[in-house]
Amino acid sequence: MSAPVHTLAVHQTEALLFFTLLQLTLIVLAGRLGGALAQRVGQSPAVGEIIVGILLGPSLFGLLAPDLFQYVFHSTPAAPMQMLSQIGLILLMFQIGLEFDFTHLTERHNRRAVTYIASASMIAPFALGFGFGWYSAPLLSPGVDRLASALFIATAFSITALPILGRIMMEFKITRLPIGVIAISAAAINDVVGWLLLALITALTLAEFSASAFALKVGLVGAFFLTWWFIVRPLMKRVIHLSQASPVPPGEKAGRGKLTHNMLGILLAGIFISAMATYQLGIFAIFGGFMMGVILHDEHELIEAWKERIGHFVMVFFLPIFFTYTGLRTNVGSLDSVEAWGWCLLLIALATLGKFGASYVAARWAGMSHVEGKLIGIMMNTRALMELIVINVGFDLGVISQQVFTMLVLMAISSTVITTPGLRRWLPKMGVAVGRH
Repeated sequence: MSAPVHTLAVHQTEALLFFTLLQLTLIVLAGRLGGALAQRVGQSPAVGEIIVGILLGPSLFGLLAPDLFQYVFHSTPAAPMQMLSQIGLILLMFQIGLEFDFTHLTERHNRRAVTYIASASMIAPFALGFGFGWYSAPLLSPGVDRLASALFIATAFSITALPILGRIMMEFKITRLPIGVIAISAAAINDVVGWLLLALITALTLAEFSASAFALKVGLVGAFFLTWWFIVRPLMKRVIHLSQASPVPPGEKAGRGKLTHNMLGILLAGIFISAMATYQLGIFAIFGGFMMGVILHDEHELIEAWKERIGHFVMVFFLPIFFTYTGLRTNVGSLDSVEAWGWCLLLIALATLGKFGASYVAARWAGMSHVEGKLIGIMMNTRALMELIVINVGFDLGVISQQVFTMLVLMAISSTVITTPGLRRWLPKMGVAVGRH
């Protein structure tokens, strides 16, 4: 009996490998094509990869060739692609954390700007989203809990797409300018609060909410950040400096900025432990990756070596997987009436007013110029795939209808598409040179 069972297991493993490789081949090539096409029309490659990822899902590929779509993407379980997409996202967030020069936040006026912008760009969208969700729920999501739906849409309005915003900033080379650091810091605060709100709404929806448990979770998140900054940061920096001071082992190249095999192993383990810690705290694992990058942002040799040896692979291989996997879960469908499209336009307008408008006002209040305010507004309004993740959670929980889900998808895409043209138009007015990407 053992031989047939063993043979069957081998066959299943080989089949899983075949379909995973087939999906990876399609995704990597489609990602490069989408990025190249986006560059030709003056967009960020990230935008092209997002749109291609959605088109590879049921919204287009599944619609035009349903049998082939099922064969390619549903012949085996989705778990391998899901795990690869999440690992890629964690590594990207680490890379984004490394890229930013957070020493700008030692200046008091920059810290004040982050506080104002993070607060305003959270409160205003939340209030507008709650109002929209409360009044539209009986019409657009009949049968769902009105309060849960309103809270969920409010949270969806409040999210900023930290990974995509960070990647677009890297493309424009503004990660080490004060305005880039202010925007990414405010976006990180927005998203941590957003994920805590999502956890709260999920608990409320599932009737598992406990005020004391939620307060404990918030306290543990704060303790995590303090522990990583004051304990893990000095420890990791000591390990890095010891590694850089030691001779390069035989068979390894020194390169520009040394990253030995042992140091790379320790670094990857640190990133994954950090990601596991934030997962256990109830916020997304990506924040663990981001925080690991933040605490090492001033290790310039390490950053140079990481970008040379690992960074390009993350961008070319892992990121398109994340975009496409999210697209596979997203079915844009169609809004079937003029009234529905009217609601959609209202949703997009309110979401933009809440993020762009509030961020602009807060930036001006913090003493930034008119142009800087517009740049902060356009960056904070970027929602992209973090929004898609959030709304998939809401859809799975049953707190929004298919129509509202579609509207939020369109809002996420439109808010991201306008980011690159806005940066290209306004950055030169700050004296930042902008080439075509």
